[in-house]
Amino acid sequence: MRILVTGANGQLGNEMQVLAKENPQHTYYFTDVQELDICDEQAVRACIADNQIEVVVNCAAYTAVDKAEDNEELCRKLNEEAPGILARAAQANGAAMIQVSTDYVFDGTAHIPYTEECETCPNSVYGFTKLGGEKEVMQNCEKAMVIRTAWLYSIYGNNFVKTMIRLGRERESLGVVFDQIGTPTYAKDLAVAIYAAINRGIVPGIYHFSDEGVCSWYDFTVAIHRIAGITTCKVSPLHTNEYPAKAPRPHYSVLDKTKIKKTFGIEVPHWEESLKVCIEKLNEV
Repeated sequence: MRILVTGANGQLGNEMQVLAKENPQHTYYFTDVQELDICDEQAVRACIADNQIEVVVNCAAYTAVDKAEDNEELCRKLNEEAPGILARAAQANGAAMIQVSTDYVFDGTAHIPYTEECETCPNSVYGFTKLGGEKEVMQNCEKAMVIRTAWLYSIYGNNFVKTMIRLGRERESLGVVFDQIGTPTYAKDLAVAIYAAINRGIVPGIYHFSDEGVCSWYDFTVAIHRIAGITTCKVSPLHTNEYPAKAPRPHYSVLDKTKIKKTFGIEVPHWEESLKVCIEKLNEV
């Protein structure tokens, strides 16, 4: 397959590049904004047509959740308009598309894991624009897959794991929210799932993917410090209202992964197992 991966310099894009070495049967075109502006419809159409792309994997997004509240136009351009451009270009060339989305399409008021059939109800600019992107992709490309994920981290880029390790080494104490529940997702595990979908044959539709298990941000931080061997920083639980943020966060955003596991035969590791793998790799860097 001839595969275009956008947002190649991000957390997921980098993991896709690493795993490409384990999937040498495909031809890859890894791009970021320097190589391809996904907001430029003409450039996108030319890239997909000229390279005879068969699968588009869109890893590009505006992900600064709080900044998005003040940058709605840019956020909409990257998260909604650009996926539509990619989807139309994919459709015009008979290509399939995988769009990566987020748990923020839900408001987080549920108490049981969200399935793909649950009603969406975003309550932030980021969530609204990502939901808009999902709709653009599903409406404009017949062979489209949307994969919603949550709490993404990796050895690449800026993320919660790296921040908590840095703060744990710098500070004697740290307060972390305990009343927001979800599942951390190692970006490499998501990349593995994407390759499984490509290799088994893309089945259009919406899917959920995160690692297994459930925790709060507080629990996640305690585990990060334990695995990283940080013993000098006391981590205390905070209520959400004690840690004000511009954009509201879902209080509960656990995703039900039954559909993606059954459809593509994927085995998903527990979040703590993957966290150990990631921190071991960070220690090697």
